[in-house]
Amino acid sequence: MTTAPARSFLAPAPTCAVPPVPDPAAPAQWRPLAAIGVLGAALVSYVGLAHGARQAVLLALGVGLGVALFHSRFGFTSAWRQLVAVGNGAGLRAHAVLLGTTATLFALIIGTGTGLFGSEPAPSAGPLGVGLVLGAFLFGIGMQLGGACASGTLFAVGSGQSTIVLTLFGFITGSVLYTWAYPLVSDLPALPALVLSEHIGWFGSWAVTIVALLAVVAVSRAVQARRNPPPTGVPPTARGAARILRGSWPLWVGAVTLAVLGAGVLVVSGGAWGITSAFALWGAKALQAIGLHPETWAYWQQPAQAKSLAGPVLADKTSLTDIGIMIGAALAATAGGAWVMHRSIPWRTALAAVIGGIVMGIGARLASGCNIGAYLAGIASGSLSGWVWGLAALAGTWVGLRARSLFGLANPKPSDSVC
Repeated sequence: MTTAPARSFLAPAPTCAVPPVPDPAAPAQWRPLAAIGVLGAALVSYVGLAHGARQAVLLALGVGLGVALFHSRFGFTSAWRQLVAVGNGAGLRAHAVLLGTTATLFALIIGTGTGLFGSEPAPSAGPLGVGLVLGAFLFGIGMQLGGACASGTLFAVGSGQSTIVLTLFGFITGSVLYTWAYPLVSDLPALPALVLSEHIGWFGSWAVTIVALLAVVAVSRAVQARRNPPPTGVPPTARGAARILRGSWPLWVGAVTLAVLGAGVLVVSGGAWGITSAFALWGAKALQAIGLHPETWAYWQQPAQAKSLAGPVLADKTSLTDIGIMIGAALAATAGGAWVMHRSIPWRTALAAVIGGIVMGIGARLASGCNIGAYLAGIASGSLSGWVWGLAALAGTWVGLRARSLFGLANPKPSDSVC
């Protein structure tokens, strides 16, 4: 009697086909790589001189996040699409590694009060209400139309995907629309945030989170075994040490790297890694540049928001990590010879990208965060809001997959696997 080999924690259940082996990686694009490298180094230096070491470190951490996102192709949009469409939970299990590692680091950092530059690390938690559920649901729809989530939008733009530039434009537009309409949605019914550490301590919060994530992994495996989905993942395009800079990383490596860098953001700034609040700021700054006055809107008259709008973009924590992600992805793409700006985009794809971005921009602000600031940071902080966000976004994904057909966008099918 033989024993079946053990499967990797992240490996998908057996499928009928294996991914094709890609062509060898193209030569590095040395000129754009050098230009982006010089630009990145100059920007980090300028930020350090103009705004201090903390801001420079945040920008550098953003660069690292961009490199990790590109090489691991770590996705939230594709993971949920594969899960809902064909039952492949490999991406969701990668989320579990990211969430579990981040939760462990957050418990250690916040529980011990470890911070740099005078920061006081604090958990991320949002109120449990209509805005959270509706916003996450809309975000789930939008990311399937736009082709990327918040973090995915930034690293895709950095790596030269022109379609996602349109998604980013829509993201900023939707964020601005929310800030303009803020008085209409500022008082939606909600319950106070629920943070486990306030009731059972940080060790108890961490333990409950880990057990819940293990349950998610077990359920995803059971679902996948019944559905027999087609294979997913990006085969390595380089071998050995070259794979670090010129190939695709295993999902678990990307998950752990992102968790460590995200924990660095918490230690340096006192707050979790986030993305979408910067889009509202960028949009407001753009309106001011053309002579409009968003500072008179109720959203920007709140003390924290007014301070953010009055200051320079390169002093804003979230803007710095966002800009860093785009730079890091561009560095990784050019080093791997993969940076390409597409010149022709079908009009329906372009329309879906813009609409998806707008819906995500509105949804992220309604839910007080996106797949990073609300889902990742919330669950890692032991906040119930992170779990609610994930469930609502998953429901939105189901709707978004059906909406994709309106724009001629394909969805995964079980027949993609060749038996």
